[in-house]
Amino acid sequence: MQYVSTRAASSAAASTSQQFSDILLGGLAADGGLFLPTAYPQVTGAELDAWRQLSYADLAFEILKKFATDIPEADLRALTAKTYTKEVYKNVRKGEKATQITPLRVLEERDDGAKLVLQALSNGPTLAFKDMAMQLLGNLFEYALARQNAELNIFGATSGDTGSAAEYAMRGKKGIRVFMLSPHKKMSAFQTAQMFSLQDPNIFNIAIEGVFDDAQDMVKAVSNDLEFKSKQKIGTVNSINWARVVAQVVYYFRGYLSATTSNDQKVSFTVPSGNFGNICAGHIARMMGLPIDKLVAATNENDVLDEFFRTGVYRVRKSAETYHTSSPSMDISKASNFERFVYDLVGRDSDRTRALFQKVDTHGGFDLSGKPGSDGDEFKLVANYGFKSGKSTHDDRVNTIRDVADDYGIVIDTHTADGIKVAKENMEPGVTMIVLETALAAKFNETILEALGEDAERPEGFENIEDLPQKFVVMKPDVAAMKAYIAANTGL
Repeated sequence: MQYVSTRAASSAAASTSQQFSDILLGGLAADGGLFLPTAYPQVTGAELDAWRQLSYADLAFEILKKFATDIPEADLRALTAKTYTKEVYKNVRKGEKATQITPLRVLEERDDGAKLVLQALSNGPTLAFKDMAMQLLGNLFEYALARQNAELNIFGATSGDTGSAAEYAMRGKKGIRVFMLSPHKKMSAFQTAQMFSLQDPNIFNIAIEGVFDDAQDMVKAVSNDLEFKSKQKIGTVNSINWARVVAQVVYYFRGYLSATTSNDQKVSFTVPSGNFGNICAGHIARMMGLPIDKLVAATNENDVLDEFFRTGVYRVRKSAETYHTSSPSMDISKASNFERFVYDLVGRDSDRTRALFQKVDTHGGFDLSGKPGSDGDEFKLVANYGFKSGKSTHDDRVNTIRDVADDYGIVIDTHTADGIKVAKENMEPGVTMIVLETALAAKFNETILEALGEDAERPEGFENIEDLPQKFVVMKPDVAAMKAYIAANTGL
């Protein structure tokens, strides 16, 4: 399996393609694009039938081996077996048992044959879906670095859950340091404590005076300085990292296989979406042949993606225009993974993709609606990829949290509430709609308390996390100062 950048010049694409291990430790390609396989591997009906009874670890192996063809299969199987265990994914709700890593829960069955289903993805160490990929990434990184006798300085940005998932996956790993940026005072108290309470010497938390997009822009700026990136051995765990995206593909297959009994059945997925990484994994699963009907992006008040899927206009917002909401992990106005989908949408034309995203930098977006003066008319092709979208506001999520507790007897987090609200608006007769859970409700207790008048239940070991000592530094969004801080703490 070969990989190419979304911005690689068409004439040079073949000569610049790389294998999985070549791109594993990095993020952006040298030309500023994102990596994708030269062609998506296809899954047969016979394979889907054979995979229905597999454990999550074995399913992960079967899917990942199609993408990581340069890693010996015995090694890859050992890595998935080490990662996906009930000991790692043990944080379940009261009254539930950890019998499956990503269990489904039917919330509603309608007279027209439609079902509303919740897929649990928050059973990992940091109580968020990011653990599903990040735990594997930690083991893959350690494996690759050991083979090369090398070290890695991970530089990333988080709006809440990526940071803690990365740090818990990388803490104590040999040869790895983590420098994680987050928007200062714009995460929940639980999310902040989960990250900043880590005292491991290889973990560096940096609170940026700004919004997530400011932090993400700094990651891209540092990644584009190829000399600094090479000297400081910079890698990334943000969703621009291909290995993380492909690890997320696995739970789409698990969700489909658990919700159906035969391959002629289709399901749809609703995905709370900010940076487009999670739903991009669904797009990849669909392109591989998984029978997905619709992929529904659920946004909060920061509705850049919803605007595109309704109008064909991709218009990023400035920091001052980005809302701080009660579903903060989606407070993103520049979806860094969106480029992967646009690359497919424009027929894998890398020159066109490069021009469109350069226009994002110079003009704040592009228009594919086909209207006079637009940049193209590919918006008419979006339906071929199954995408739809919807928006949820604070009042919507508070009401949804309350309704789900009353109707189904469970407490959901704010982002999952956005997903359920939008999912209900997009259900179709006879089609099962699976909502991907974002996190356990305890991570966003402020809104749970508002909605229900009582605190969310916390898994064992997280009872007083906000009271733990915190270790972090506060910095302005200054790229030069950030480079100096990294260099000072790596000794390279």
